[in-house]
Amino acid sequence: MTPPDTEPRLALDPSRTALVLVDLMDRIVGLPLEPRKGTDVLVAAEELASTFRSEGALVVLIRVERSGAVEQPPGSGLVAGLARDGDIEIVKRTIGGFQGTDLHERLRERGITTLVFGGIATNLGVESTARAAGDLGYDLVFVEEAMAAFTSAEHEASVRLDFPRLGTVVEAADVHFTVG
Repeated sequence: MTPPDTEPRLALDPSRTALVLVDLMDRIVGLPLEPRKGTDVLVAAEELASTFRSEGALVVLIRVERSGAVEQPPGSGLVAGLARDGDIEIVKRTIGGFQGTDLHERLRERGITTLVFGGIATNLGVESTARAAGDLGYDLVFVEEAMAAFTSAEHEASVRLDFPRLGTVVEAADVHFTVG
């Protein structure tokens, strides 16, 4: 028997789980962020995405576009190399990723019941998308080192106060998949 302190805190079913990464775009990753740089968030997110893909789990990449803009600002696409075949890309025009998109329908048609979150900004795009997901009945998981905000206080408020009320906050090392 495995000692309790080495058992994973979380075991996910890859057929029912999706990684949701919010606003990992050059113009957002490059902003001054806390408690970690956007490039550090990107590294953590890319590692998670690689793990999810290798397990056959879905990766959802959400990016924002400004409504009514004739042309989007430079750096509005996803960070180069982030998207892979089989991923879902969602373009949102609000803070959260569900309003005005087909994200819920696309997740439901695949039987997804659990969403694992990362992205920028913790208290804005990530939290808004997560709150809507919770209202829609998804189980929620938040990977702390795969997120950042404009201030440490904003990040910490989401991670320490809000997210534990909505789901489970974990480190990337705590994310494991069930063997099926």
